[in-house]
Amino acid sequence: MTVFRIVRTAPLPAAEAWRRLTDWPAHAAQVPLTRIFVVTEGPSAEGTRFVARTGVGPVRFDDPMEIVRWEPPEGGRAGHCRLEKRGRVVLGWAEIAVRQSPPGAEATWTEVTWTEELRVRGFPGAAGPVLARAGRHVFGRVVDSLLSGVPRSPGR
Repeated sequence: MTVFRIVRTAPLPAAEAWRRLTDWPAHAAQVPLTRIFVVTEGPSAEGTRFVARTGVGPVRFDDPMEIVRWEPPEGGRAGHCRLEKRGRVVLGWAEIAVRQSPPGAEATWTEVTWTEELRVRGFPGAAGPVLARAGRHVFGRVVDSLLSGVPRSPGR
């Protein structure tokens, strides 16, 4: 089991940061060799399921996820989303929290915290620090790109 955390601030209202971070298909544009398919219909909510499919040709795996907590930011309250990873290869969970700058702050900003527990079947526990470093790098780039609103090519 590997847990890592990414914390960022963005010059955005919390609702906009939330919208960008929970646009699941937009995540795929940031991760090489990955596509995301939303399995359930309608807007995201508890129970929404989607699959991140990573690979090339016949060498690929699915990372199915389900939203088990969905609390968009409203009325000054922080937003929280929790995903459970339910695949045969990738297991664990991810939590996204967005918190608006306090009222009266000089500028509007949002703090984003992405926390993830990542387990990959077949990887020994000793590989945890390597997985955490890779997770912070990959998901840090995803969060940065989504918050900036500027798509980043997966190769950069």
